Amino acid sequence: MRAALCRELGPPEVVTVTDVDAPEAGDGQVRVRVEASAVNFPDVLLVAGEYQVKVEPPFVPGSEFAGVVVDTGARVFGSALVGAFADEIVVAPTSVTPIPDGVDSATAAAFGVAHRTAYHVLRSVATVQAGERVVVLGAGGGVGLAAVQLAAHLGAEAIAVASSDEKLAVARTLGAAHTVNHRDGDLRAGLGQNDVVVDPVGGDLSEPALRSLRPGGRFVTVGFASGTIPRIPLNLVLLKGITIAGFQFLDFATRHPHELRRNEDELLALLRDGHAVPHIGARFGLDDAAAALRYVADGRAIGKVVIDVA
Repeated sequence: MRAALCRELGPPEVVTVTDVDAPEAGDGQVRVRVEASAVNFPDVLLVAGEYQVKVEPPFVPGSEFAGVVVDTGARVFGSALVGAFADEIVVAPTSVTPIPDGVDSATAAAFGVAHRTAYHVLRSVATVQAGERVVVLGAGGGVGLAAVQLAAHLGAEAIAVASSDEKLAVARTLGAAHTVNHRDGDLRAGLGQNDVVVDPVGGDLSEPALRSLRPGGRFVTVGFASGTIPRIPLNLVLLKGITIAGFQFLDFATRHPHELRRNEDELLALLRDGHAVPHIGARFGLDDAAAALRYVADGRAIGKVVIDVA
């Protein structure tokens, strides 16, 4: 089969497309013929050897996919640490979810990680209520745009923060009530008073967003796409009674299985009914997997980047 292969750790350009042996399915595993894969920033970090989990080369990068189970013909989407940028992937049955009728493979591949992260954060960690003001940092990325879309669906007033007017224009189409380009000036002044901050970015944006919270506000850190882990002045937390929480999917799934199931059911219904749809900002062929990784690495992606494997 054909696959994008990382033979050595380094920049995206170390990934080349070649013929490799198809992965062998172990007991209880399912083999999926991949039709589409989505590119995430952790894929770039894994190839560079800079992710929190290390994978020794050679390996096939790619963590999100959609396609057809070879043995049954069922259409599924799912995630894995690596292996998705290939004609086939082998995973545990618990790693895949049936694709709702009417949803295409590219949409399904781009949906799982970003929308699940955003929904669990909004629904269970931040407990967002209708009418609240929710600041979403990095609102041009996959998680950020999903958070904007889902916050609006939950009845909140979504404030999208991003680095370009082009990204903010997309955020408005997905339900952002207000938009702020953080490169235009004082971010704190542009945010007003808010109830919740969702932060997948970190860096210099975190503190002014934290300062915008009302007493009793909630700040949820999701990741550090900026590459910098911020230092938070705890006196702000003390004086305002702010709650700071972190979200990691595996930890959430282990500690909150009932909420996980409820959220998954609600989210799949939103996907099926067209209320939660990822914005696909760029598409590449499998031969251009390295270019797709570079596109994400350089911060050029708006929403999700998809590799059309089929």
